[in-house]
Amino acid sequence: MKVSIAKIFVLIISLAASAWAAEPALIPLPREMKLQDGQFTLRPNTAILATTAAKPAAKLLAERLRQGTGFHFAVHSPSKSTAGNIVLTTDGADPSLGPEGYELTVTPDSVLIRAPSDAGLFYGAQTFLQLLPPEIFASNAVPNIPWQSPCVEIRDQPRFQWRGLMLDVSRHFFTKPEVETILDAMALHKLNTLHWHLADDQGWRIQIKRYPKLTQVGAWRSGVNFLLSNKKSTGLDPNSSPDFNRDGRYGGYYTQADIRDVVRYAAARHITIV
Repeated sequence: MKVSIAKIFVLIISLAASAWAAEPALIPLPREMKLQDGQFTLRPNTAILATTAAKPAAKLLAERLRQGTGFHFAVHSPSKSTAGNIVLTTDGADPSLGPEGYELTVTPDSVLIRAPSDAGLFYGAQTFLQLLPPEIFASNAVPNIPWQSPCVEIRDQPRFQWRGLMLDVSRHFFTKPEVETILDAMALHKLNTLHWHLADDQGWRIQIKRYPKLTQVGAWRSGVNFLLSNKKSTGLDPNSSPDFNRDGRYGGYYTQADIRDVVRYAAARHITIV
């Protein structure tokens, strides 16, 4: 009897593991997802068809897909055949999905992302990216990858209105490109609010033209956590990093133009900066 129960238990665990492994690893998990038979394959001639309201999300998707695949995805109005293409549209979208909800349908012949607003289309595109091989997130084109997505039907909308992350650049400075990389990661996981902690006793990070010493003095310090300034301990050369100034002090700050650029970059990805 004990052996039989053990075998049954192992069988149940195995079946559960198989079912779990068969599901796409999406974060966050959509509210509704149905797996279908087949796969959709991205090809060099795949086009992105977008209605006028969907063009911003379509262009961002085309750029993200180009980086990993090396394919140059043209964005067209939806006059061409949908066969083999990706379609983004607000036409016929269910208003009950709200401003950030979407529907994503992947078939062997096409991909359809439908949402009531640009934010929903953008989030639907982020889900589609997660369905592709992880090499899609490479910064340079990766050859010899079968760019395939499983066929699914997804209906999703966020559970919480505020989905946030805090970035403390006062204690450890992040350059503008590094902040933009964090924003990309937030967008992929559908986080929509960045609390950007710009000033504390360890450093002042935003340019105030009327008070230049806030950044001339307050943006730099000699004592650095984790021995960052100790070349013998870490192998870091202060002259090789923008986080050290000419005096060897650690820190940095953002100009007002930098702040505006980051705010625009975030807004394009439906992220509010606090």
